[in-house]
Amino acid sequence: MHETYDFERPVDRHGTYCTQWDYVADRFGHADLLPFTISDMDLETAPCIRAALAKRLEHGVFGYSRWNHSDFKGAVSGWFARRHGASLDPETLVYGPSVIYVVAQLVSLWSAPGEGVLVHTPAYDAFGNMLAASDRVLLPCPLQKREGRYQIDWIFFEQQAARPDCRILLLCSPHNPTGRVWSRDELSRMAAICQRHGVRVISDDIHMDISFSPYLPWSEVAVDDGWAQVSSGSKSFNIPALGGAYAFIPEVASREGYLRQLKAAHGLSSPPILGILAHISAYRDGDGWLDALKRHLHGNLAHVAERLNAAFPAIDYQVPEGTYLAWIDLNGLGIDRAEKMDALQSLLVEKYRVAIMRGDTYGPEGTGFIRLNVGCARQKLDKGLDALISALGELHAR
Repeated sequence: MHETYDFERPVDRHGTYCTQWDYVADRFGHADLLPFTISDMDLETAPCIRAALAKRLEHGVFGYSRWNHSDFKGAVSGWFARRHGASLDPETLVYGPSVIYVVAQLVSLWSAPGEGVLVHTPAYDAFGNMLAASDRVLLPCPLQKREGRYQIDWIFFEQQAARPDCRILLLCSPHNPTGRVWSRDELSRMAAICQRHGVRVISDDIHMDISFSPYLPWSEVAVDDGWAQVSSGSKSFNIPALGGAYAFIPEVASREGYLRQLKAAHGLSSPPILGILAHISAYRDGDGWLDALKRHLHGNLAHVAERLNAAFPAIDYQVPEGTYLAWIDLNGLGIDRAEKMDALQSLLVEKYRVAIMRGDTYGPEGTGFIRLNVGCARQKLDKGLDALISALGELHAR
């Protein structure tokens, strides 16, 4: 019998030092907004995780801990095998405090200041911030929207990969913000091009478990050892505040180089024990909860499509292949430059008291788009859609 989980029960996150709710004014200028912003969910994590944490809290001692043991490494590699059919060697697994930390260390190991990192754009804004802070150059490869689907411009992708200063492909798989889940053919073509031009690959797979099309880990198409696959349970199980990420780094010298940074340079090798326990519990016992969550999130995305397309057929929003982020193209409604988006945001924030991320946060390719987080109860989502549809209607009438 399937256990049932209630994803419609509202959880009040106010007063919990919550980035999305308590600090919404940092980005939107007002504190009392209904937020659909950064990618965490307004949903309680899996009961198996909460039980594991409660048990550990009862123990009462929180001394230094370790990640380098078969319970953690076996849980992670077992999850990839069971859920995604990938055979990953647990001995190549390393811990990191966050995905972006691991990515940043690999960028510093595999490239020099001033060199280039190839990124599909629009891109998660932390990529650009991290590369700029690391004195690396973001080499964009804009995705092309054809018949509502985002595609890679293969000619331009190879031109960028062939540049003498291009050292790394920083892949987001599944892709944030467009929600693309890359096919085996696309991944294999990227792998062949990268090998041809001596480009290493860092695959950020943090959204891997919220995929509605089959997700394939990079390990399954890699043609050599010049890659790392970085992920975390933080998105799938809504546990980012517990800390913890990991990477499979098959090449010994690169793995040792990364661990030298983690341990000696940054003193981060003793992990927060609650983050480690949460990952072990999620990856051993969280399947049923995750499957139910995915049904809820897919239903929410379909609901966005139904309501927006009924109100404004020109939007023609399609449910993405992955993530709980709706990447909505408003260019067809004439919101095709920054001034028009400013006007929409002003209405949403000041009149309708709703916070939705503007697309140009993720680069110029996001002009005229918004990114709406649907990781919440349907009741909350409908309030956001009510506000968005009303604001768009007002702008349209002007």
